[in-house]
Amino acid sequence: MNPFLITCLAGFSTLLGTFLIFKRQYSKQILITSLGFASGVMMMISIVDLLPTSFSFLRSSYYVLPALLILLLFFGIGVLFSLGLNHYLPNLDMSTFNQKNYHLYRVGIFSCLAIVLHNIPEGMITYITSNQDIRLGLHLAIAIALHNIPEGISISIPIYYSTGSRRKALKYTFISAISEPIGAILALLFLSYFVSDVMMGVLYAFIGGLMMYIAGCELLPESLSYQKKKVTYSSFFAGCLFMLISHFFFF
Repeated sequence: MNPFLITCLAGFSTLLGTFLIFKRQYSKQILITSLGFASGVMMMISIVDLLPTSFSFLRSSYYVLPALLILLLFFGIGVLFSLGLNHYLPNLDMSTFNQKNYHLYRVGIFSCLAIVLHNIPEGMITYITSNQDIRLGLHLAIAIALHNIPEGISISIPIYYSTGSRRKALKYTFISAISEPIGAILALLFLSYFVSDVMMGVLYAFIGGLMMYIAGCELLPESLSYQKKKVTYSSFFAGCLFMLISHFFFF
């Protein structure tokens, strides 16, 4: 199978996360559960995927302590960047939102931006791996597809439930999905010339901080704001467990 096609299949699995927006009736339970579940998945992506991968790349060029310090530095920069991005994210027309929906919509947009940044290097890695070993590439693509579905939920659910527009939810989820094939194209055209292990390590540490911020400071608090703590924490831990099982089963 073509490495680019494998990368496309992994990326467009994000669109499967939109299935919940096609329920006929609004359900606060779905919203709370989806936000909690997505936050658990995204937090575990950072802990068991992005940060160990970053450390592995950095260790190829540095000793353990310098590699760890660089990882922590760029993880912190990722968190600070998220804070700044959230603060300076352009304000929207409040006339079309109540206060609650306004914040929920911004959560969806913020998730979309972060996942695009995450998917581009992920698409690069998937393409390179598939090009070298097609079986390993398929293995990797399946694991990526599994965690891309909750990422799709983290974008489509906030945007749909804040605007009532399936079209907008699909549009922003599609943008995040297509960023993975874009990563494959970048790998094909430029990787051998510009990308190093250190650069990839720094990038993954930065994105790890970004994802951790979204999970812990955006998605989880938004789910908790609906005053259904048992539902939120149950779905959060279900998301953590889902990511752990998929990670250790496929890697």
